[in-house]
Amino acid sequence: MESPERELELRGDALRDLVGAALERIVRHIDTLPAQPASDLDGAEAVAAAFDEPLPEAGAPAEALLDRIFGAAVTKGFNTAGPGYLAYIPGGGLPHAAVADLVAGAVNRYVGVYTVAPALARIEATVIRWLRDLAGFPAGASGYLATGGSLANFSAVVTARAERLPEDFLRGTLYVSDQGHHSIAKAARLAGFPAERVRAVESDERSRVRLDRLQAAVDEDRRRGLEPFLVVGNAGTTNTGAVDDLGALADLAARERLWFHVDAAYGGCFLLTERGRRALAGIERADTVVLDPHKGLFLPYGTGAILARDGRALARAHGGAAEYLPSLGDDPERIDFCRISPELSRGFRGLRVWLPLMMHGAQAFRRALDEKLDLARLACAELRRLDGLEIVAGPELSVVAFRLAPRPDLGLVADALDAANERLLAAVNARRRVFLSGTRLRGRFTLRICVLSFRTHEDRVHAALDDIRASIPAALGASYPPTAPPESTFR
Repeated sequence: MESPERELELRGDALRDLVGAALERIVRHIDTLPAQPASDLDGAEAVAAAFDEPLPEAGAPAEALLDRIFGAAVTKGFNTAGPGYLAYIPGGGLPHAAVADLVAGAVNRYVGVYTVAPALARIEATVIRWLRDLAGFPAGASGYLATGGSLANFSAVVTARAERLPEDFLRGTLYVSDQGHHSIAKAARLAGFPAERVRAVESDERSRVRLDRLQAAVDEDRRRGLEPFLVVGNAGTTNTGAVDDLGALADLAARERLWFHVDAAYGGCFLLTERGRRALAGIERADTVVLDPHKGLFLPYGTGAILARDGRALARAHGGAAEYLPSLGDDPERIDFCRISPELSRGFRGLRVWLPLMMHGAQAFRRALDEKLDLARLACAELRRLDGLEIVAGPELSVVAFRLAPRPDLGLVADALDAANERLLAAVNARRRVFLSGTRLRGRFTLRICVLSFRTHEDRVHAALDDIRASIPAALGASYPPTAPPESTFR
């Protein structure tokens, strides 16, 4: 028995037993993912309420606690790691990264300052160099791993503000497509800009920002005495996966002396593929780029990245000093991440990217991403064959947007059509083999399929198509809601 003063020092057999108990449940969970429902919220509120409990004075056995987590908490919600999760932008959850996180958390080294853990800091810097090369950035570029696109976009806005505006920056205006991610407007607000300084520029029928409207907005703001300073291009929108004309945006930004930022949180990792490089041509001319390895590299949530063409710009925007910190250097090969990011205390994120890539190489990820591009095109082609459906946006990357077409003979126009499409989404999801999401495009409710999980393959896409086909009568009002959804187990 450990003395009371040492009971938190879990070592030897006790640590091995704890990790073993967790591993047993993790393996069972991952192995059964294909058979688990794509979503399950039945009784979820009651399960959640059971975790609203006081701080215990004494501890409980680990086995019982793990059973509680895996037997109740994990099972209720959207199955975002499963092969049937085709909603929003799926996150991956490669288990290799979970092993890396176990190592990183167990060794608990601090990597915010290079000299504290040189080799571990260099691992993250190497990951950034890989991403830099992927984006086509020059040797002087730099960046860091963030928790995701939202924090990375915030950092990009702060960097653009520091590089393009004076200290009194409230006349600064920034421009984003009306299809841009809401994190841009949120980042601007957090960076101190009034909401009216964010211009949402109209997009075209392909959901790409209209360059003529963008130019007009910049010209008008300058006439009003405002200071245009930042334009954001989309490299894969959430709604439809649309990619703006990045080369033309780069030209406009250069002509107007604007900071050019590309939000490639969803689409950036497709640069590993030939089709992705064609679709994202021009991204290499950006001043900053955001991408999310927890999307296109299939890593667990909480893995984003920002890259800056001029690595020193990140330090100028985020740098700080304190007497209690170790000495910070200026060698670009020895990055002090605390100088180029908002965080001083930060986890060792590099290992969760480095380990899977080193284990499998870029080719495995390239093949997986090419498969997702193919599956999205398969889904689109098959949806076109279904009577009564229309494709709202075909896949530029791996998103397909579709809906029931107007049916005046059934009274399905305008609001009634929206209601029918909402019923279609509910009926598909009620079958629990796949989980789709909806959005509004040009004012109308639309369904989305996003194929991005490394566990999603052709069989699951066909299951989605079968469930869509079978759910159309319910959406049109025949025996809705379905009285007996099939069992959730996938066969």
